[in-house]
Amino acid sequence: MELTFWLLDVTYGVVGNTPELRLFGITNNDKRVLVLDRSFRPYFYVLPSGDPSTVLANIKRKLEGRVLGVELVKRRLFGGEVDAIKVTATIPEKVRELREIAAEIPGVKDVLEADIRFSQRYLLDMGVKPSNWVVVDQCEEVKGNYQVDLVCLAKTRPRMIEEHKLPNFRIIALDIEVYNPRGMPNPDRDPIIIISTMTKEDGIKMFVADDSKNDAKIIREFVDYLRKYDPDIIVGYNNNGFDWPYLVNRSSRVGVKLTISRMGNPPEPSVYGHWSVIGRANVDLYNFIEEMGEIKVKSLDRAAEFLGVMRRDERVLIPGHRIYEYWDDKSKRDLLLRYARDDVVSTYGLAEKLLPFAIQLSSISGLPLDQVGASSVGARVEWMIFYEAVKRGELAPNREERPYETYKGAVVLEPRPGLHEDIAVIDFSSMYPSIMMKYNVSPDTLVIGDCNDCYVAPENNYRFRKTPEGLYPGLLRVLVESRRKVRELMKNYPENSPDWVLLNERQRALKVMANAMYGYCGWLGARWYRREVAEAVTAWGRNLLKTVIEKARSLGLPIIYGDTDSLFVKNIGDKVDALINYINNELGFDVKVDKVYRRVLFTEAKKRYVGLTIDCEVDIVGFEAVRGDWAEVAKDVQENVAEIVLKTGDVGKAVAYVKSIIDKLKAFQFDIDDVIIWKTLDKSLNEYKVLTPHVAAAKQLIEAGYKVGKGDMVGYVIVKGGGAKLAYKVKPYILIKDIREIDVDYYIEKQVIPAAMRILEVLGVKESQLMEGKAGKSILDFFQ
Repeated sequence: MELTFWLLDVTYGVVGNTPELRLFGITNNDKRVLVLDRSFRPYFYVLPSGDPSTVLANIKRKLEGRVLGVELVKRRLFGGEVDAIKVTATIPEKVRELREIAAEIPGVKDVLEADIRFSQRYLLDMGVKPSNWVVVDQCEEVKGNYQVDLVCLAKTRPRMIEEHKLPNFRIIALDIEVYNPRGMPNPDRDPIIIISTMTKEDGIKMFVADDSKNDAKIIREFVDYLRKYDPDIIVGYNNNGFDWPYLVNRSSRVGVKLTISRMGNPPEPSVYGHWSVIGRANVDLYNFIEEMGEIKVKSLDRAAEFLGVMRRDERVLIPGHRIYEYWDDKSKRDLLLRYARDDVVSTYGLAEKLLPFAIQLSSISGLPLDQVGASSVGARVEWMIFYEAVKRGELAPNREERPYETYKGAVVLEPRPGLHEDIAVIDFSSMYPSIMMKYNVSPDTLVIGDCNDCYVAPENNYRFRKTPEGLYPGLLRVLVESRRKVRELMKNYPENSPDWVLLNERQRALKVMANAMYGYCGWLGARWYRREVAEAVTAWGRNLLKTVIEKARSLGLPIIYGDTDSLFVKNIGDKVDALINYINNELGFDVKVDKVYRRVLFTEAKKRYVGLTIDCEVDIVGFEAVRGDWAEVAKDVQENVAEIVLKTGDVGKAVAYVKSIIDKLKAFQFDIDDVIIWKTLDKSLNEYKVLTPHVAAAKQLIEAGYKVGKGDMVGYVIVKGGGAKLAYKVKPYILIKDIREIDVDYYIEKQVIPAAMRILEVLGVKESQLMEGKAGKSILDFFQ
């Protein structure tokens, strides 16, 4: 029979001595299926340094009886044709051993592609990407002990088809609460007291322990419910970092089998730090929030508020370290249950916002849905490149440890300080990808030495062959053309209809992946890394922006600021149009007016400005308000000062506002959330040579029984007393008993006033005026 299904998950096993690929999917008619393929074998390549035939004979002799085949093939490496020896193994587990043996054989220069996971190797060779529709033309139904509607043995290779629709997923949100009287909970000791789930069909379900805190019972009930509901996608918030490892370890401790995968296995740690639930996609939404720089504090409540899922003032908020108190005090237990309910509702709401994009990112990159969020941006781009490389017969280089190196970046003009009215921002659409396509910039087109038919980069004179089209430009062209087609398709549907939303997320993912290509060029961890590629792209970018600036000046168009791929100019209609026509038609780059500011204020520093758009939105770029290491009160002050100044033109009103905040701080009229400073531990505590405030706070947390380590975000406040060094004046916010411990003078002098002065100083306001409440001039006195 023929079978068409949407590919959700892929794994493999070994049956006897035969590897078996297992493709889990969903059909058009809502059947859950498992397609087995036993026809594929693992392999890797050997590059000979001497005579290929001699090396081939040596490998055959050395590996005789251990492999299925050894053959000489033609491949490409960085664009040049090479002889390669393909070694085919019996099962994936043998590849590591065979690779090490092959590397020691005389005449072997290198071993390539021996580190590719078997299931991913299969998908690459089939040209099939997860989160896409797949057809198996001939498939034979077989019996199998799996939680699916149909098990089918493939008789032909799977093939991917282009289909812009999604199956009807069964999605479940998961959140757990743990009894933690000793601080950071320990699964060997501390029981799970609440397991919350939410689905579209069943709504919210809560599995709550009894007074004896017998969590074996609720874990068993949760497992039974999950298997009965049979979800395709499980979503959580930091479930890779907390919920799954805790559930797995706690289940083992209390003797409950967490048999929730479609093969009856418990979740298990996998690549990129994610937890795999075989046959289902386990998606940690926190991974996607981590990449959203505009969300400074990545807690679930703040992410849900930012994305419009649930406002913080509409939900119950309980500090994590106090959960046990709300359990022990029965008068507060209902609040704890509401807190758990709000958490799982927020998680499900975030999934509705983030999953459509995650699915498209998986579909384009080739990484399974449960891995794409946990992986780095570089890994996503690399798998996308892998698919293109396999099509071209291009071998993947091995990863290398490379020393850190810098190269000259983009053009950033000195801004004209002060306030400016009616400013247009001219934006280059995907400048770097456009340069890579226009000049065929790619690792496989780079020519070292003389070249008669090459594009030559300005400044550094790197040369790139004009033909054939390189790996990077070819892939970029596919992405750009795919995005164009998708945007055309969007015109067929009403805006915000389900079909329109799906296509919009796809075009957004295509744009994100295309724009990430340049970052991959300069990523030291990239397989296809060439420093010359990154340097050439930025050189062409600098040259382009300088050419455009010269043209603007020749047109008499005042330039206020320029940065990388955008120019801020006076919004003089005919001159702006003339510049855009010149760039589009004569230089061959696509630009448009991205936004128009009614007013914009620049300081003397680059990459630092505030602006009021014609839609009355305030943009703050490069100030404390968009940094994560300042307290919320400083960020709020800066945002509000910018808004007052830009919208009302009344500097005195902004000064009075700052003074009112200072007065409230002095009177302790604030919430502790307003003064918490958040900082991430980017290395292990023992690696820090200097005692910084967040390290000092982390050490205090450890002394109090909390588990803190690399990657954790530490929240602390500045308190009275201590030494002259700031690190001696910090205290973790969760250890604060009385808000009057806070050193409000520090927040006034080192946070609020500096944050406000970043904007007000340009307008002639002095610090003393903030303390005394004296008004400055009208904003009209400061226009340029």
